[in-house]
Amino acid sequence: MNAPVSPSAALEASRSSAPPPPKRPIRKVLLRVVPLVLVLAAALGGIWYWKTGRFLVETEDAYVQGNISVLGPRIQADVAIIHVSDNQPVRAGDLLITLDDRDLRNARDQAAATLAESDASITTAREQLQQQQAQIDAASAQVEQARAEQTRAIADARRTQSLVGSGYASRQSADQTQADQRKAEAAVQAAQAQLSVQRQSLAVLQAQLRQAEARRAQAAAALAQAETNLSYTAIRAPVDGIAGNRAAQLGQHVQPGQQLIAVAPTGAELFVVANFKETQLAGMRPGQVAEITVDAIPDVVFHARVDSFAPATGSQFSLLPPENATGNFTKIVQRVPVKLVLEPGQDAEALARLRPGLSVIAEVDMRADPHAPRGVLAALGSLF
Repeated sequence: MNAPVSPSAALEASRSSAPPPPKRPIRKVLLRVVPLVLVLAAALGGIWYWKTGRFLVETEDAYVQGNISVLGPRIQADVAIIHVSDNQPVRAGDLLITLDDRDLRNARDQAAATLAESDASITTAREQLQQQQAQIDAASAQVEQARAEQTRAIADARRTQSLVGSGYASRQSADQTQADQRKAEAAVQAAQAQLSVQRQSLAVLQAQLRQAEARRAQAAAALAQAETNLSYTAIRAPVDGIAGNRAAQLGQHVQPGQQLIAVAPTGAELFVVANFKETQLAGMRPGQVAEITVDAIPDVVFHARVDSFAPATGSQFSLLPPENATGNFTKIVQRVPVKLVLEPGQDAEALARLRPGLSVIAEVDMRADPHAPRGVLAALGSLF
């Protein structure tokens, strides 16, 4: 006879005899989905690279550059006044440094006096020319007077000679008229000689006038040079920018060519020199757009365009250019400096933060339509 079974024991027996619940095949799902996702991602990446990525070339070997004006004296003088402080913004034409100008003012005044003396000499020479011309006119009148007297003496001699032959005049009268004729001829010669002397004196005075005019031109040039030297005592900013690298000190005696201060441009006057690998230049052309990211201003993207290419690789402008014609050879990819100019109309505040020498990341878009979207979906949509 069977023993009675308790309900709890019966329930436990039924649970042990029931089959276990089925488990979800998570591992199998992952093994199927992950490869598909990877294949899809690789396909999208390949499409994006083929449509967009291969046309975007980037380099970190790029820096902000600018035409920094290094200013120095063109004369020998002492520093009198320094008008700017370090890192002060300046405008073109602003006075930066004033040099002592006392010696140069004296030289200018002396040159001005020399010029005035030359002007007086020219005035005197011209007055002498006028006087000499009057003397020439008087000498010419004397020549005409002597010729008239000669004509009268010749006529008297002829009349007297005819009267002597007919017995109406004495021999003494004939001799007197002949003597008067010779005296008249000599007077003509003397007047002509005096006229020649006066004309030669005129030539001498004309030469003296030209000498005086030449001396005046020399004095005027000396005055202009003195004025120019005096202007060199004021050292002004040639461009808008920021004054820096100041080496001048009050009272310092400076020489021509000595560096005193520099003015670095800012804003739109700056540009970027990006050193791209030669393998990246196949499709790069002037006018293509570029994006600039400055390490010091990471939150701003600047827009630029390709302006020009350097005439040679950077290694050719080094102190010791490479010579690969001897020994073993290992090919090294060269870099070519490319000038990128900033586009106008960008954030003025961000442009004002740019400084020459800052490191940047430059990316050039070599696509036919540089304004087309760069995203993966845009590249995928261009297939359909």
